[in-house]
Amino acid sequence: MECKIHVFLLNEHFSAEHAEAHHNGEESENNLKYEWEDEFSVTSSVDAVEIHENVSFPLQGEMPDGSAFSHDVENMFLFEIKSSDAPSTFIGASKSIVEEHELIKEETRFVIRLFLKDYEPMSNPIPGIYIASKEFPKALIF
Repeated sequence: MECKIHVFLLNEHFSAEHAEAHHNGEESENNLKYEWEDEFSVTSSVDAVEIHENVSFPLQGEMPDGSAFSHDVENMFLFEIKSSDAPSTFIGASKSIVEEHELIKEETRFVIRLFLKDYEPMSNPIPGIYIASKEFPKALIF
C-alpha cells in the first residue's frame, strides 16, 4: 500500500460563522481555513502506520562547520510509517502544536492528516517534522 500525508497549518482567524453566512460553509479568498498545506507520499510498500504520543525524536545533522550534532526533541506526536522494504518514515510535530489528527486506512492506501495550530511559532528542520520554537534544541539556534 502507499501512504498519503497532508499537514495543514490552521488559520486562527478563519471564521466558520462568516463562511456559513456568506459562502455555504466554505472558505473564501479573505477567510482561508488553512494558511498552508504540505503534502507527501510514501510509495514504498507500506505495511502499517503507528501513532506515538509524548515521545522523543532524534534530530541529527551537520553544523555549518561540518561537525555532527544529535539532540532529542521531547514531547513529540509522531506517525511511524512502517514498510517491509525500507526503514520507517516519521511524520509529526511537537505535541503542543498539534490541534488534531486523522489516520484513515483505505483499501489500497493509508491517509494521514495532521492539523497544526498557527499561533505557536515553529520550525520545519526536515520534511514532515514540525517543532515548536519553545521546544527546539537551544544548541541549534544561532
